[in-house]
Amino acid sequence: MTGLRAVQSSDAPDFILEVNDLVVHFEAGKKSFQKPSFVHAVDGVSFRVRRGTTFGIVGESGSGKSTTAQAVTRLVSATSGQIVFRGSNIAQLAGKPLREVRKRLQIVFQDPFSALNPRRRAGDQIREPLDLLQIGTSSEREERVRRLLGEVGLPPQAADLFPHQFSGGQRQRLCIARALAPEPDLIVCDEAVSALDVAIQAQILNLLKRLQRERNLTYIFISHDLGVIQQFCDEIAVMYLGKIVEQAPAANIFIEPRHPYTWSLIAAATPPGPMRDVLKQRYLVKGDPPSPVDPAPGCRFAQRCPSAIEKCRNVLPQLDSVGVNHYVACHRIAELSPPIFTP
Repeated sequence: MTGLRAVQSSDAPDFILEVNDLVVHFEAGKKSFQKPSFVHAVDGVSFRVRRGTTFGIVGESGSGKSTTAQAVTRLVSATSGQIVFRGSNIAQLAGKPLREVRKRLQIVFQDPFSALNPRRRAGDQIREPLDLLQIGTSSEREERVRRLLGEVGLPPQAADLFPHQFSGGQRQRLCIARALAPEPDLIVCDEAVSALDVAIQAQILNLLKRLQRERNLTYIFISHDLGVIQQFCDEIAVMYLGKIVEQAPAANIFIEPRHPYTWSLIAAATPPGPMRDVLKQRYLVKGDPPSPVDPAPGCRFAQRCPSAIEKCRNVLPQLDSVGVNHYVACHRIAELSPPIFTP
């Protein structure tokens, strides 16, 4: 990973998280007398997140973005690689040291209803991380719950209600309040607005932005929605089949993308009209991604890429620099003329 690895050192204190060569493989089962197969959910991902910013990860279903989020928050175990959070590698932590990290690292899930226990009152669920992590006295915990409800736009009496008594947007506000309870530095939002109506999405995004300003929070924002990613993120990584294929500041991704897969994502998200018709004809790929079980050598996108050559199918491209903080994994980067998209 020539270009990206060269700049990803731990000598920059303004980076709260550095992920280096993260690998997450799951055994897919095996037959008698055969070697086991593995799902390559995440396969050598590296990135770093600057404190106080929002780092977006985008890709279609099965790209590995949610597994990356769960590995960063230690909800799934990394097969190999480093997860350096606030200067310490947390990839292999367990027990009390891991619980200490939990105070500073939280996650908000996609479905706010399944993320909440239907049999417990809202206030008890916001208080739960405080109890588990033994933060504050009983009275201090109760006071923090009431304050958090106000911060996310809910009245104090909401603490006594059950999840089914809230709307979808209100339930996600409860999940955000619960994530805020231990006062984390970094929150991973795993498709946190995808289950909500568009108007409610905007409200939740505005809430997250306000909380970021007030608390100097850092977000990792996982989504398949390019519109949300464009609106909310400072830097973006595009994932495909367990690999990052392009990473750049948000403006670069949407104005001058360099990877054919990024072109296809933007073409698919373009509103209906003459421009969309042209983009679909030139850049929209067809078919489904190949299986992540023991993937073939070469570029993961080669089977669907209209610009692929024989080298693409046999040699895995490295993520190399093509500009300031702009990295692309493509053998034909020097040959392909990037389309200029109107933001």
